[in-house]
Amino acid sequence: MGGQLEATTPELKLYNTLTREKAAFAPIDAKNVRMYVCGPTVYDFAHIGNARPVIVFDVLFRLLKHVYGADHVTYARNITDVDDKINARALRDHPHLPLNDAIHAVTEKTARQFHEDVAALGCLEPSVEPRATDNIAQMIEIIEQLIARGHAYEAEGEVLFDTKSMADYGQLSKRPLDEQQAGARIAVDAHKKNPSDFVLWKASSDNEPGWESPWGRGRPGWHIECSAMSQRYLGDVFDIHGGGLDLIFPHHENEIAQSRCAHGTEVMANVWMHNGFVQVEGRKMSKSEGNFVTINELLATEKFGGRIWPGEVLRLAMLMTHYREPIDFSVKRLEEAERLLAKWPAAEPGNAAPAASVINALSDDLNTVAAVQALHALAHAGDPATFAASAELLGLRPEVAEIDEAVAIEIDRRVKARLELLNGKNFAEADKIRDTLLAEGIQLKDGKDATGARVTTWEVKR
Repeated sequence: MGGQLEATTPELKLYNTLTREKAAFAPIDAKNVRMYVCGPTVYDFAHIGNARPVIVFDVLFRLLKHVYGADHVTYARNITDVDDKINARALRDHPHLPLNDAIHAVTEKTARQFHEDVAALGCLEPSVEPRATDNIAQMIEIIEQLIARGHAYEAEGEVLFDTKSMADYGQLSKRPLDEQQAGARIAVDAHKKNPSDFVLWKASSDNEPGWESPWGRGRPGWHIECSAMSQRYLGDVFDIHGGGLDLIFPHHENEIAQSRCAHGTEVMANVWMHNGFVQVEGRKMSKSEGNFVTINELLATEKFGGRIWPGEVLRLAMLMTHYREPIDFSVKRLEEAERLLAKWPAAEPGNAAPAASVINALSDDLNTVAAVQALHALAHAGDPATFAASAELLGLRPEVAEIDEAVAIEIDRRVKARLELLNGKNFAEADKIRDTLLAEGIQLKDGKDATGARVTTWEVKR
């Protein structure tokens, strides 16, 4: 499309956390639409709460590519591979390795697992995936600019951002400066000019990773990492910055402060988008509650609901709630998503265009709830190509699943058990087996053989 909107394309509207309003999206350059989303800190496997922004902004990435053209969208999602939590995990898991080797072992294993997990959720790779440790020079440069402009200062081996040097600090979270706290990863210390000041660079001891800088050997603070990576790959000002609601303060607030003050710009990103929180079975997810669930556990173990869940089911379960609303991630929700998928036809996307009903829904602030409803209507409209193209826009590709021999044997056993129940006129229990199999994507067909005896066949139905 050469970066130009088609005449039939509806106006894309997005809710902007910065303005607290939904408005028409107007890219800075329609031939180079740019989006940055905060990625994982690779010290532990990503949990189901981490999955939500990855899925949400993958759908937006797909929509932007559809509207502006695949070659006209740049999506940057970072990997944070320097962090005190990583250091602690490295020392715990690899106490006999040199620290740098231990850190490398942790970050490589965790990043690899993250990539495998989000691929199983149907997410595309971002256009670029910068790592914090590859952008230390850029971080140092931004810090030097902040000091030169009077927005940062050295104190006791650290460099801190002076929040009172920025007249409108706090505009994203709308929190008055005197009510703000110090932010994660740094305590309120006496060497700060203001309690809300935050660290840009901190000194490293001999048993901590570090890089040489004008302020001595040290490592970056949390927030400066994303400012440096987004600026390097997307520019001083770009179109969309996304992440979870929990990142509004302090992380995104401080990103804005650093970037604007270093580059002398009015904004860092024009649109700020945040997905809502994820609860698990009605409770806040935490290890102390015993309901902390990783993506990998859902995909590969029977920890949640006593069974393994396909990635497509997890993805659809997320999309069945609007991205800005809180979501209760539950076995019931997964079962609902699985039943819905079981009703959809298997189809490979060809050259067909997505249906207007799906595009219209997504163009209204990424309304995936309405989009899923529209997709369900298409499933029985007799146009498999349009259905497939529309499903692909949501990152869903209903397929006939391959059943391995062990699974087929287990299905045969359950079908036989159901036949025995039917022959014994225990219809209620027989119906339970049928309904359970259907929820798993297995459809039964009852009939009779040449002798009049009851027989049942099965097929995978997606």
